[in-house]
Amino acid sequence: MKEKDLVHKAQSGSEEAFAALVKKYRIKMFNLAYSLTHSQEAADDLAQDIFIKAYISLPKFQHKSEFGTWLYRIGVNTIKDHLRKESRAKIIPYDENLAGHAPQVDELAQREKEQEDTDRKQALYAAIRSLPEKYRIILTLRDIQGYPYGEIVKILKISPGTVDSRLHRARKMLRKKWAASKPPLLRRQA
Repeated sequence: MKEKDLVHKAQSGSEEAFAALVKKYRIKMFNLAYSLTHSQEAADDLAQDIFIKAYISLPKFQHKSEFGTWLYRIGVNTIKDHLRKESRAKIIPYDENLAGHAPQVDELAQREKEQEDTDRKQALYAAIRSLPEKYRIILTLRDIQGYPYGEIVKILKISPGTVDSRLHRARKMLRKKWAASKPPLLRRQA
């Protein structure tokens, strides 16, 4: 069934149609939330909040944009609200489960490599978290989520030129902040 048909059925009260839309977008909403919060628990809660808000607002959806664009707009606003409520100084712990588990050839060398990877990821996450919200969001939508410029324009309701300039500034700021935050060992290797 086409997405438009699912949306129309969901607007008419079909719980099955809405469940199909949730199934289609749940991983995308989780990934969006996780990429901006770096917390699995917060991402789970935010994804659920996004779908609750979408369900409540679904009768008002007027099909002027794609459903996915509309849902991402709700997602971005929900996450922005969450981030405003959270303490900006809160340190988000690095999830060590993200580090890959390669077979151990030499246990000491493996531990050193894992520590370097952990340090590199922590430095990168810290650099991303330190970006102003508007740059963090646009960087996430384009470089992490892979959305084309046209969709970002619709999601954030900004001009294509603004998307381009913010993305350029975000990448430039990220390179600068990440380079400055890398541990000394990583600076020599980079």
